[in-house]
Amino acid sequence: MASFDLPRRLVAEVLGTAILVATVVGSGIMATSLTGDTGLALLGNTLATGAILVVLITILGPISGAHFNPAVSLIFAMSRSLPKCELGSYVLAQFAGGAVGTVTAHLMFNLPLVELSSKVRTGGAQWFSEGVATFGLVAVILAGIRFERKAIPWLAGLYITAGYWFTASTSFANPAVAFARALTDTFSGIRPVDLPGFWLAEIAGAVAALLLFTWLLQPAKTSSTLSSEAKL
Repeated sequence: MASFDLPRRLVAEVLGTAILVATVVGSGIMATSLTGDTGLALLGNTLATGAILVVLITILGPISGAHFNPAVSLIFAMSRSLPKCELGSYVLAQFAGGAVGTVTAHLMFNLPLVELSSKVRTGGAQWFSEGVATFGLVAVILAGIRFERKAIPWLAGLYITAGYWFTASTSFANPAVAFARALTDTFSGIRPVDLPGFWLAEIAGAVAALLLFTWLLQPAKTSSTLSSEAKL
């Protein structure tokens, strides 16, 4: 990542977030047009989203880190893996990419460029679900970096695939994707008025994961380690 300058990294974040959102929105439209079964439509939406995450993180991760998510960028900035001065640029790139992704999906299915969603997604259970979803995603990323960096594309893709089904909110876990989904009145949409609750829950879940896993992934000092440090 260090070998790529900021403009290239930001373009990678725009592109990755755009393709991710186009997949989320587009697969939702396709799924509902092919079946009247909500469960089957959700399955189609789920598989496409998980699959594209594996692809995008694999090909764009070496360029920008493949955040595609303001909550992830925030955590990396807090842990000093991303310079704090670049956080704002990353977040703007992700929100811009999300909007482009929704417009792209609409163009592919001959829909108006933007249609504000009317789908209600609110309430304590939904917010708690988003906190859990984002907590888990950040935990997977942090532990993956610590133990199995090469597996992160699969770990993140599989986690989101599972999150669609075990959370009441279908695991947005991403403020930029949530914003982009407010711009579509289709299967994957969310009312704009419901966004603040989702955003707060997502940030809270991400920060909670950072706090816990910063401690959890820190190996305990053994007596031999302490003795060696004492001699130094």
